[in-house]
Amino acid sequence: MTRLFQVGDHVRWNSEAGHVSGHIIAVHTQDFDYKGHRHRATPDNPQYEIRSDKTDHIAAHRGAVLERL
Repeated sequence: MTRLFQVGDHVRWNSEAGHVSGHIIAVHTQDFDYKGHRHRATPDNPQYEIRSDKTDHIAAHRGAVLERL
């Protein structure tokens, strides 16, 4: 089952540099363009924009790779 999150949730994910944590700032339930790439999203499998706690970098990920903190 897909994990569902909301704006404001504190989450972490694994990146090339190790674990990163941040807060969800947007939930996408339709396809969207981000950093020059098309990201696929549906209401049943949304993608999340997350702002990193340390760097303010914004990343887009599916719920399957996120862990609620």
